[in-house]
Amino acid sequence: MNIDLLRLKNNVDKVIEINEDISFDGFDFSGTDLIDLRDVHVSGNLTKDSMDDICLYLSVSGVMVLPCAITLEEVLHNFSFVVDDKLENILEELKNDKKIENTIDILPIIWENILMEIPMRVVSPNAKLDNLKGDGWRFVTDEVKSVNPELEKLKDLL
Repeated sequence: MNIDLLRLKNNVDKVIEINEDISFDGFDFSGTDLIDLRDVHVSGNLTKDSMDDICLYLSVSGVMVLPCAITLEEVLHNFSFVVDDKLENILEELKNDKKIENTIDILPIIWENILMEIPMRVVSPNAKLDNLKGDGWRFVTDEVKSVNPELEKLKDLL
């Protein structure tokens, strides 16, 4: 998603508006927990401040498709985030040594922030948690802890 910065740098335009839908069809999600990304919409702008630094404001929203932590079925997870900083600082955080020339690709910025929005685990609302057990293990939810009777006697001393 390359954006031409030449008109902004030459003070022809004050603002470069961004309003795009991004498709991740055929994208390689290996190394992540993502199965798919859907309905990703990016809106925002690029401006130049009084110090001639380029500032980037992006609002990104969409739907992540993630595997359920229990059943491995697909779970839809809505996400949204805002990127608001100087372009130079953002590229420094991405460890991108590329100097800002006349164009900038904002897709790596969006991708890095999407990766930070992935939850540690999601559970499908259809997952049955009642009867999960196997050989030597069982799934425990809110089990009442029994108190050692010897330690219970110490409670009387206090």
